Amino acid sequence: MKTVLITGASAGIGKETAYVYAENNFNLILVARRKENLEKIKQDIEEKQKVKVDIFDMDLSKSQSAEQLYNKVKDANLKVDVLINNAGFGINGEFIKIDIKHEEDMLMLNMISLTKTTKLFAKDMVNKKEGHIINIASTAAFQGIPKFATYAASKAYVLHFSEAIAQELKKHNVFVTAINPGATQSEFADTAGFKGDVFSKAPSSRDLAEFIFTSAKKKKISAIHGFKNKMMVFSGRFSPRNMVVKIAGKMME
Repeated sequence: MKTVLITGASAGIGKETAYVYAENNFNLILVARRKENLEKIKQDIEEKQKVKVDIFDMDLSKSQSAEQLYNKVKDANLKVDVLINNAGFGINGEFIKIDIKHEEDMLMLNMISLTKTTKLFAKDMVNKKEGHIINIASTAAFQGIPKFATYAASKAYVLHFSEAIAQELKKHNVFVTAINPGATQSEFADTAGFKGDVFSKAPSSRDLAEFIFTSAKKKKISAIHGFKNKMMVFSGRFSPRNMVVKIAGKMME
């Protein structure tokens, strides 16, 4: 039985992805800050599915946290066949008004820790000549977004990074998939500071979790969730970049 490690697994997309993989006979390693949530998910899944669930309560926005996670997994003698870098958050607001420390934590989580966990576990996958890495990017990755500037930039990094290493690692039978969701029902909107009901009408976290699983199964390098999101990204390729950025900013208001 294979094992998947999922970061940001205490709620929303990460939690639902854990359930989808458990239903498909994967053992789980769940990582997030909220230990109580992880313990509830572990108990519920192990009662319903014949899989093993290990949990690690960690804050991956902190320096050296990726190395600490890797060492804990190794010390527990656990093998990771699939790595899902789902942990991340956004900050909505004017760039000059956002607290820099909050922004640093976001950039550490969205990019640096993701890069480190990818590198650490990818080396093991290359050695055994098998593995899959799934990085959660965003449709925000395809253009700059006013009042969402650093988040969109961080997700552009995730997308481009994933596409590049996918080409490097495929010769070792290690696959990389970048998942690009649009608005999704989760805790993301509250954390980012969005108001209104836009996210309440968005696809569910469960729907995205199933998309993550099927996209990885097809070994896609990059996958955009939802027809409307696909059309938006496609049409943006034929429009002036400044216009695309302006429209993206309007959509965020």
